Amino acid sequence: MRTVRLPLAPPAELPSGTDLPESPASKGEVDGEAPHRLMQIGDLAKETGRTVRAIHLYEELGLLTPAARSKGRYRLYGRESLVRIRWIGRLQEMGFSLGDIQTVVREWERIESAPGATHRMRQVYARKLEETREQMRRLEQLEHEIHASIEYLDTCAAVCDPERLVSACNCCDLHEKHARDVNVPELVQGFRARATSAGLSFGAPAPKGAVQTTRSRTKDSSTAQ
Repeated sequence: MRTVRLPLAPPAELPSGTDLPESPASKGEVDGEAPHRLMQIGDLAKETGRTVRAIHLYEELGLLTPAARSKGRYRLYGRESLVRIRWIGRLQEMGFSLGDIQTVVREWERIESAPGATHRMRQVYARKLEETREQMRRLEQLEHEIHASIEYLDTCAAVCDPERLVSACNCCDLHEKHARDVNVPELVQGFRARATSAGLSFGAPAPKGAVQTTRSRTKDSSTAQ
């Protein structure tokens, strides 16, 4: 016997102004499977590149809150959680610690006035901008120092006798012969100064006869034998 499918009755029209009851999902309560666009903590960790432990820590510090929980009491997160975690990561890149971020979040939530809250955030970012610019100035100075050190060491490779001993670096006059107003960069002075603890002093002229080459030292050693 063939089964006959009857047409479904059209939905009854509700009187104008009647509110539809909210579903559990719209209230943030999940019964059964997770609503559309919500994800579990493992999926959130994969999306953001964070560990599950890190996400739990964000929750403990009050930086993140699950959007809902499943019937099995699993945490569920929405798209806003992605935005919040990426924001936390960006602040950490700017030099903020998690404690700093916690303070920022608490101040944002404490201030009831929208203009007051946004003004406070502007102050936070403006201060960080100035710190970043100062750091950039220091890095630029360091770049010049590194560049000068490399140029100085390139001259060493070009003019220094391969047989010359490293102990002769304290009284090196080869740079002065090839360039005027030669200043030894601090990055070069630094690794020379380490030899002071080994009994060598690079700050004073070497005693007469102290500048030897590996060849002359080998010759003296063979003579002593």
